[in-house]
Amino acid sequence: MKKIITFLCIGLIIFSVNAQEKTAKINFKSDTIDYGTIEKGSDGVRVFEFTNTGDAPLIVSKVTSSCGCTVPKWSKDPILPGKTGEIQVKYDTNRVNPIRKTITVISNADTPTVALKIKGEVIDSNKESVLEKKGKNVVEQ
Repeated sequence: MKKIITFLCIGLIIFSVNAQEKTAKINFKSDTIDYGTIEKGSDGVRVFEFTNTGDAPLIVSKVTSSCGCTVPKWSKDPILPGKTGEIQVKYDTNRVNPIRKTITVISNADTPTVALKIKGEVIDSNKESVLEKKGKNVVEQ
């Protein structure tokens, strides 16, 4: 009887150790990319790099942007533990405006939703700004 109880206790301990779930963890090198000041029509592609620091394969299932002017692209293949991946973001630089957009990443990681940000400003050097025109008028008077 003692042998059976000892065997059941050992089996229960082994089962509880094996029952612990393995999880993927997503760790971004940076959660914000600053475009700085860029010219209209310039290259709008930037890359967010990340590493799977967990002990299970990481699957990025969906990446969305807060605006249609920003298009994300990513690999649908699982990222193995310790390996890196990337999310490519292309901003439409034909839009002359400040850039303030959020990219939402959904995965099977322990933190399933991560918000990434891009910022900067697109300028058109061929056009004068309203502030420059006002400055000239004030100086000329």
